[in-house]
Amino acid sequence: MGLAPYASHAAASRGRRHAEPPVRLRNAFQRDRDRIVHSTAFRRLVYKTQVFINHEGDLFRTRLTHSLEVAQLGRSIARALSLDEDLVEAIALAHDLGHTPFGHAGQDALHDCMRAHGGFEHNLQSLRVVDVLEARYPAFDGLNLSFETREGILKHCSRAEAERIELDEPGGVGRRFLDGLQPGLEAQLTNLADEIAYNAHDIDDGVRSGLLTVEQMLDLPLFRRHHDSALADHPALRGRRLLFETLRRMLSAQVHDVVDATAAALARIAPADADAVRHLPRLVSFSDAMHRDSQALKRVLMKLLYRHPQVMRTTGAARVVVRELFEAYVAAPGEMPGEYSERADRHRAVADYVSGMTDRFATREHQRLTGRTAFANAVGDGMSAAHLATMASPPSTVEVPAPARQGAWPPED
Repeated sequence: MGLAPYASHAAASRGRRHAEPPVRLRNAFQRDRDRIVHSTAFRRLVYKTQVFINHEGDLFRTRLTHSLEVAQLGRSIARALSLDEDLVEAIALAHDLGHTPFGHAGQDALHDCMRAHGGFEHNLQSLRVVDVLEARYPAFDGLNLSFETREGILKHCSRAEAERIELDEPGGVGRRFLDGLQPGLEAQLTNLADEIAYNAHDIDDGVRSGLLTVEQMLDLPLFRRHHDSALADHPALRGRRLLFETLRRMLSAQVHDVVDATAAALARIAPADADAVRHLPRLVSFSDAMHRDSQALKRVLMKLLYRHPQVMRTTGAARVVVRELFEAYVAAPGEMPGEYSERADRHRAVADYVSGMTDRFATREHQRLTGRTAFANAVGDGMSAAHLATMASPPSTVEVPAPARQGAWPPED
């Protein structure tokens, strides 16, 4: 099945910042995907927090597994809408490359540290990773990805940041934020697939942790509808199988809703090509009813999971780790590897170094530099021993040797 005229076509890509000749066997978007998969930043996602701090052997989502789930959902939707699956996959796999250790808590702490030095935002950092920080090629910094992939990675951007990007890259990925335009359909699709994925898997991880209960989720019409449907078809279903079936049906319903709502909008407006899409209102969307259900789900997860006292205690400790790491490296840049310590812009170099850390490397470095175990008291009251056993155990509660060399990157990270 061919691509729709309004899809992004690899042969018509707006190209790379550094011109490269085409290669056999793969088109531009396939090369982007492969470069992302082989990048150092992508491998580090396996030990970066989604909601719960990652610990080797845990069953909770990490940034890596989340990115894979977004890619799977995104490709399914793209296939149904005749959009470019390879581009969707590339954007999905790269969209969280700039996330700090410890998730949004780490980002918030690093932004506070960088407030007087340009700030920090993980979405902009993802673009910085693929444009600058990956060091793999002899002729340029970064991965030199196609415009369309980079456009999808940069989901949002302040006007000030867009102006800065525009100065460095006239007419590039920052321009649409200044002109009030939309990204391509593949970028719009991946953004929504991200939302679908984390809403579902955060329910799964929340119930697994013991911080959420199925009974609490039954107050949500979206969850209740598919829970009752699963029981109607399988009356004996109980426990995790019932939860998995409920979430599977929820995911399918949301994917089908996006496909139907978006196909109707595309049929009504009929954009001539991918560039025409950028001058139109956002086209990839839920129906109004599913949008309301999705927003209600996000509000419940915010209240019951993301702001749960246990999660808040752990994220509070994470903020301390990131802040104290930042302060230590600014005061003693020699504690970082030379590629960071020798840079003129010390604060941005420290932000790049800290944001690239995995949860467990950040924890080890903090312990090495401060002599303290950051997460020892983060796990508090209100959780049973069984639930604590399934929670992501704070890495610092496990005795590990200090790195052999100051500032060394552990081989497994």
